[in-house]
Amino acid sequence: MTDFSEFTSHLPALARTPESPAAAAYAGNLDALIGRIEEAVEEETAAIRANPRFDLKASNARKSRCLYELNRAMKGMGQVEFAERHREGLLRLQEKLSRNEQAILAHLSAVTEVANLLKNAIQQAEADGTYSAGEFGWAQP
Repeated sequence: MTDFSEFTSHLPALARTPESPAAAAYAGNLDALIGRIEEAVEEETAAIRANPRFDLKASNARKSRCLYELNRAMKGMGQVEFAERHREGLLRLQEKLSRNEQAILAHLSAVTEVANLLKNAIQQAEADGTYSAGEFGWAQP
């Protein structure tokens, strides 16, 4: 059985009975919420790969709202019950989050590389003597 502790470690103990009609509707709402989270993650992954001007801040805010909703929705469901009922959705979400992580890491790597290129260009421009104290007669021979 897959360990979902990373998704459920912060959840409260079981508070609803799974057999009630309210619990079934509750579970359906969680399925829909997991679907919205999957959609948000997929959209972010595609946008990071395709659009260099993608607004990561707005996307992070969207994912934070989804996580907040998920935490609130799960308050009445126990960890084991949640993992068992939503196993397929969680596995799909985990796979999508893995691809999202790879895209984010590639994006960060590219940003770091560009920053290093700019830093090196600035250092070389400063080291060519153009702005050295000797050029302005301030240096002592």
